[in-house]
Amino acid sequence: MPYKISGLAAAEFDHLFSLSDAQLAALRARRVQADNDVSYPCRISLVNAPAGEELIAIHHVSHDTDTPYRSAYAILVRQGVSQAEYADTIPPVLRGRPIALRGFDGAGLLHAARLALSDDVDTQVRALFADPDIAYIDAHNAAHGCFAARIERDDA
Repeated sequence: MPYKISGLAAAEFDHLFSLSDAQLAALRARRVQADNDVSYPCRISLVNAPAGEELIAIHHVSHDTDTPYRSAYAILVRQGVSQAEYADTIPPVLRGRPIALRGFDGAGLLHAARLALSDDVDTQVRALFADPDIAYIDAHNAAHGCFAARIERDDA
């Protein structure tokens, strides 16, 4: 089952980098600086920010549905990066860390979930998509709970 993983649209967040700290705070956001190369996953580029790079941490609604499964949490975004597109391959932010995979049906209701440990995200995604009732999968960092990426069937 082919699938695609897309980062968030950069245009949705680019304006944040020109805001003051007070303006960011009013949006439930703040500047952070990566202090290592592996702990600051960007939701636009789907790669980890390098140490020293500035990011914005912002509250983000990742599963905007009129169901009990509506979801929002903090995410990190980088400036000057392009929206990532991965086809049948796992981006860096979904490797090397436990990932919770939540499979939703077309109505936005949770249908099944799996935990991917270390580097078995691809195996778990394919297992979820073997169920025809799963329309898309939302990946979250299992430990911190933040949204990582949307995974969709690639019927093209």
